[in-house]
Amino acid sequence: MIQRMANHYGDDTCSSCVVAGDYIFLAHHGGGQEVNDLAYQTRASLDSLQQTLQSVGASLDNMVQLTYYIRNVEDFRKGADVFRDYFKNGAPARMTVVTEFVGENCLCQVDGLAYRPMANAQ
Repeated sequence: MIQRMANHYGDDTCSSCVVAGDYIFLAHHGGGQEVNDLAYQTRASLDSLQQTLQSVGASLDNMVQLTYYIRNVEDFRKGADVFRDYFKNGAPARMTVVTEFVGENCLCQVDGLAYRPMANAQ
């Protein structure tokens, strides 16, 4: 069974996540763009990701892969250090990509893949 979850920003061309069996495919998540600080926006992005996971009975502990998109490579360590606060039971595999964003205030976004055995689903 495939379940597509609506996103929180009103774009019907992109689901916040798609649940396919035991896997949760997470679309881009961002936030905190009112503050020009990568660590702040990283926290907001991970909070948004966490909320989406909770909506399908999962948590950040279920993350197996995460892509971290950042605008400025010079800021990498400041943002990456935030991950320690969110992944207390071990970090997922991560790729970091330096890119531009549609929103001029956006400094980062995350997406990824989570694994949640259906037997544990709510």
